[in-house]
Amino acid sequence: MFASKRLGKELVKLQGPLAPGLTLVSAPDFKEWQMDIRVLDPNPLYLNKIYRLRFRFSQKYPIEAPEVIFLSLPPTSTNTSSFSSTSTSTPSSSIHNSAAAPIDLTSTSQPASNHPTQPPPTQPPLPDNGAREIPIHPHIYSNGIICLDLLGSQGWSPVQNVESIAMSLQSMLTGNTRDERPPGDGDFVRRNVKGPRDIDFIYEDNTV
Repeated sequence: MFASKRLGKELVKLQGPLAPGLTLVSAPDFKEWQMDIRVLDPNPLYLNKIYRLRFRFSQKYPIEAPEVIFLSLPPTSTNTSSFSSTSTSTPSSSIHNSAAAPIDLTSTSQPASNHPTQPPPTQPPLPDNGAREIPIHPHIYSNGIICLDLLGSQGWSPVQNVESIAMSLQSMLTGNTRDERPPGDGDFVRRNVKGPRDIDFIYEDNTV
């Protein structure tokens, strides 16, 4: 009951403007949600790419962290559509959100101009055929499982929420310069049978 109440409040907020680069793709119930994230800085590892996050919630949320992984998805169409901070693609899911373009509030103190008001800048649209890949990162396994203390029992705090998790992962990608998977990725993916919350990760490197 508490999880549903908390998620209901979060959903109302997510239906408003989101942080730039985030889009709520689907939230059909209080068990599983999906979000798209885009790295806004010109990091060549993630330039012009969109990634899909899957959130799964237990009845103990937000006392217990959600299960969060990246999804790999095939193309859904040959047509392209736009993804930006002000517009979203149109998947078959029920809820779509976008962040409003930033407004320069300092402009109100400037002298009036005879030129027509120009619209605020937005992020350029990206071609989007629906395909999603697992981002390359030293803390992200090729099956989408994420090694991040924020998502573990030791690092999790109930003050976190879906949007803050997505922003943390977006920031984690933005600051990464290493084109590599975690050590032992192939063996881990072949052998692991545990859910992300049940894996005892050792968090040794917080610099990436």
